[in-house]
Amino acid sequence: MFHKDLYGLRLKKLRTQTGEKQADLAQLLGVKPNQVVEMENGRKTTTFEKLTIICQHYNVSADYLLGLIDEPRPLK
Repeated sequence: MFHKDLYGLRLKKLRTQTGEKQADLAQLLGVKPNQVVEMENGRKTTTFEKLTIICQHYNVSADYLLGLIDEPRPLK
């Protein structure tokens, strides 16, 4: 089952592992940095289009970000 909190934690983990700042991810997504904060804190999600960008950028499946699997799988 999808939980915004888990999505936010995983998004933040991916971002910090790459050494990116919230402003960097915001720029990539075309949003304001506070929107990234909202996502990472589990208060907001994002569109399918932006989810696709995130998955491609971090080379991880949407299943992982959405909490459907526990291990990040690279995109094929």
